[in-house]
Order: sequence, then structure tokens, then C-alpha cells
Amino acid sequence: MLGTLELAKMIDYTMLRPDTTTNDIKRICSETTKYGFYSVCINPYYVGLATKFLIGTKVKVCSVVGFPLGANSRKVKAFEAQTAVSEGADEIDMVMNIGALKSLDFEFVKEDIREVVFRVKEMNKDVIVKVIIETGLLTEGEKIISCQLTKEAGADFVKTSTAFNGSVATVSDVRLIRSIVGPNFGIKASGGIRTYLDATNLINAGANRLGTSTAVQIIEQQ
Repeated sequence: MLGTLELAKMIDYTMLRPDTTTNDIKRICSETTKYGFYSVCINPYYVGLATKFLIGTKVKVCSVVGFPLGANSRKVKAFEAQTAVSEGADEIDMVMNIGALKSLDFEFVKEDIREVVFRVKEMNKDVIVKVIIETGLLTEGEKIISCQLTKEAGADFVKTSTAFNGSVATVSDVRLIRSIVGPNFGIKASGGIRTYLDATNLINAGANRLGTSTAVQIIEQQ
């Protein structure tokens, strides 16, 4: 059983609602510092603000790209990622082009990811890039191909979902992803993680990061 502090260090405290306010961002930055969560995961508009709130802490700032549909052009995704990094983002969670994958344009999917990876690593090689594959919209075969393309494109993590399409993180999906990406690649489980048991089950299945908007409630269950 994971201890509270150990679990907290694996959580990206997420606030991606369209009605998120400045006060919401201030609150999650404060709570993330208090509980020892790994990062705040926020919309690009708030990256600069969160960076200011978190000065002097170890908390990372994570932002999203091509969110939540993944259907932006490659150039727009790359520019969005670069802008977020320039304003202080330490991690980028980009949405894979799901339509291109389902259209069997695998080369485009890989290059779409690769362009974001290249642009942000060019600015700061330590920036982590996670690719959201939206498991709830994919067949098992498509999940496997998505993981393979993510690795080939040079990203650092596969992330299960945006949680904006009704998808939830499942133990079976995390196990499948781990079997494809191997032991040393990152997996972020996101979507529907509401309890301490949900969190520990996903970590035991192979996730090494969790994205949740109920981080405080999860930790306080212990």
C-alpha cells in the first residue's frame, strides 16, 4: 500500500474546466504545495500566473496542447507548446490527432507528436511531453499503435485520456499500455480517478503518474 506522501508525489492536480478562474488557480497551487502533489495541470492561459504563484516551490507546472480534441494543425500545436514552455511550463500534455489515427495516417500522427517534442526540447531538454491517446475512443489495436507511435516520436509518456470524452482510466488499459511501452516509459492515468483505491490500483497496474481534479479528496481519504 502506497503511503500518502508517496502517492501525492505521483499526482498532477488538474484544473482544466472552461470556467476556471484566477482564484481556482491560486487555490490549487496552494493545495498542491501543501499536500506535496507533483504538479498542477492547467490550461495554457494560466501558465504564467501559476508559475508566479509557485515561485520558490518544487511544484511543476503542466499545461495542455491541442486540448481536448487533438485536431489542431501541427504548426498550431507546436506553437502552443512553445508558448507554454516560454511562460514557465515544465510539462506538456498534448492530445494525439485521433481522427488521423483512425484514418490510418500513422505517419502524420507520429510527425504531429514529433514536432511538439522537437520544439519544446529545443527550448528546454528537460520538458516532459505526454501524449493523450484517448483510450475510450480507441480499439485495442488502435491503443497499441498509439503507444508505439508515441514512443517512436520521442515523447516521454502515454496518457490515457483527456476525461472530456467520458473516458475513464482503467486498470486493463494501463496494463496494456505498460506491456507495449516497456518498464521505463511513462504512463499517466487520467479520467475518473476519485478514490484512494482507484489511485493505488492504477499505480499497481503500471501507471507512474495520475491526473485528477479530486487530488485533495483522494489524499484525505487516508
